[in-house]
This record gives sequence, structure tokens and C-alpha cells, in this order.
Amino acid sequence: MTMSAEQEFAYCNRIITQFEAVIDHPNATGDDDYYTGVDLGTACIVLAVLDRTGKPVAGAYQYANVVRDGMVVDYIGAIDIVRKLKEKLEAQLHTELIHAAAALPPGTNELDSGAIKNVVQAAGFELDNLLDEPTAANQILRIKDGAIVDIGGGTTGIAVLKNGTVTKVADEPTGGTHLSLVIAGAYRKTFDEAELYKRDAANHQELLPVVKPVIEKVASIITQHIAGEKVDEIYLVGGTCCLTGIEGVIEQKLHIKTVKPQNPMFATPLGIATSIVPELEIA
Repeated sequence: MTMSAEQEFAYCNRIITQFEAVIDHPNATGDDDYYTGVDLGTACIVLAVLDRTGKPVAGAYQYANVVRDGMVVDYIGAIDIVRKLKEKLEAQLHTELIHAAAALPPGTNELDSGAIKNVVQAAGFELDNLLDEPTAANQILRIKDGAIVDIGGGTTGIAVLKNGTVTKVADEPTGGTHLSLVIAGAYRKTFDEAELYKRDAANHQELLPVVKPVIEKVASIITQHIAGEKVDEIYLVGGTCCLTGIEGVIEQKLHIKTVKPQNPMFATPLGIATSIVPELEIA
């Protein structure tokens, strides 16, 4: 029997729902051991805080332009944002946040791992882990076979899994930024105006045909990097995948079942934090 997307993402969606709730209403457990996932995205920086069992207790995010195509381009700006978000969460939880993990686009470890490590540490964290974004997302997706595709603001990262093990990773510079550029041109808006227009779900049905060529470009990138691999299902994460209907365009292009969790923007930061939780409750 084929599982529905809701069944496949049962654990992931539950954690995301809990996280969305604690962004507005933090839930301090009284435990001083909290674990933070720091997601330095091209369009948005997200901090997700979990307790020692993996339950979300707090979270914060800020849209920013300190990363471009997966690389930190405003080092001081990135540190400032992460530090301020950290201080906000510490005030909510009445404790210092020490333990953190971060992620970077696959295949960019030699190019940018040092910058990301330094940003996290300069903001006041101890960096306990650094992993690639699709692998991080799979900490809560829990996919055994298929391809995880993380479509962020600047890049599309791909991880192919077999029996729960990542066998191939790749990253290409196409993502939400390119959608915004197309929207800006089509509607004669500034880039920032296009970004805001794109984030409003009420505009998604109208925008989908406009940005379809960019989504098909992403599909072509996926095709290129899964060539020769047995991939029966594509799992989408990343902020750009919040666009309503994006999975249908990719599935139509690839002829491979394509699904996404309920809020794909938060899968990666939650997965990053989960990677360092010491007493993770699997149920």
C-alpha cells in the first residue's frame, strides 16, 4: 500500500507543528541543556531550540541577505543576526544557549565551512556538529530511500539515499532568489517587493505559471544529479518549497512522485538541532 504524504511525514509534521507553536509561545522546560540548530539561509536565518529529548521549546527567524548562493557574504551581519536571535531566545528560556549545530549546502564544505563555523562560534555558541543541509533535514524526515531536495534561496541541494545512507550529494545555484527575480521583472517590482509578494500564500496560484520555468530548471538540476540512481520518490524541503504547487510542477517534469512536509522551511533547522540531541525520543 502506498503511503500518503501525510503518513510519510507524520513525525516530521508533528515536530514542525510543535515548533511553529513555540515560536510564538516558548516552552521553557527548566532544563539547562538545550540544543540549537542554526540555519544560515540565503533568504532567512532560523534558530530552532530543542530540549534533550528532541522536543521543540523555542524558535526565532529573521529574513536577511547575508548569504548568497549558499556562501556567507556579510560575515559581520550574519554574526549580528545570529547573536541577536540567540539573545532573544535566551531571554525567553531564562538560560544561556551553548550547544549548537549548523549546516551548509552539500559539496561546499571546503569553500564555506570555516565561515559558517566562525559565525556560529562568534555569536556565542559552541559548535557541536556541522553537516550538509539535505542530510540535516533527514534527521526529522527519516527517509530510507529516495532523494531529498533542499531548495533554498540561492541553491538547490540534493542528497540521494539508499537504505538510510546518503550515497550522493550535489548542489547547484538555483533557488528562491531566481523566482523573485522573475517575479520582479514580470510585475515591475523591486526585488524586495517581489520577495514579499512571493511569501504571501494568497498569491501563489497566480505566481505559479510565472515562475514555472525556474521550477522546471530546478527539476532539470535534479534530473542531472539523480541520473543513474534508483530514485522512486523526491522529498522537498527548504523555504522555496513553501510555494503552493511547486511539488506538482517538479513531479510532472520528472515523472517521479514528489512530496513535501507541511512547512518545508523548518525541516532543515529542526533537523540540524536534532543531530546533536543526546536523548532523542523516536516515538
